[in-house]
Amino acid sequence: MRLRHTAATAVSALALALALPASSAGASTGPFTYVYNDPDGTPRVSLLSDPQSRACLALPEVTDPNVLPAHSPKNYTSSVATVFTGPDCTGSSYTLRPNGGRASELLKLRSVVFS
Repeated sequence: MRLRHTAATAVSALALALALPASSAGASTGPFTYVYNDPDGTPRVSLLSDPQSRACLALPEVTDPNVLPAHSPKNYTSSVATVFTGPDCTGSSYTLRPNGGRASELLKLRSVVFS
């Protein structure tokens, strides 16, 4: 009886594991948002959804050094986000905690890496 119960529990656990969605390896789950100004100077919100972890990500709207940097980052991912003032994760950095870390418009950024 005990062996049958153990086997049934193992089969149930396997079925549950197979039913759960697999997250992509090396990806943080959740959104990361920031604000940038479009060419007319209008503030726009941009989103990185489930960004790759452990890779420097350039913010595409602000890669040009002649464009103002982004600001007001909000980290709703499952990972720590380290934002950088320069491209290619260079310059000064600031860390945002996972699941709600944020900064004001005073924090400027051009790239980010997720732990």
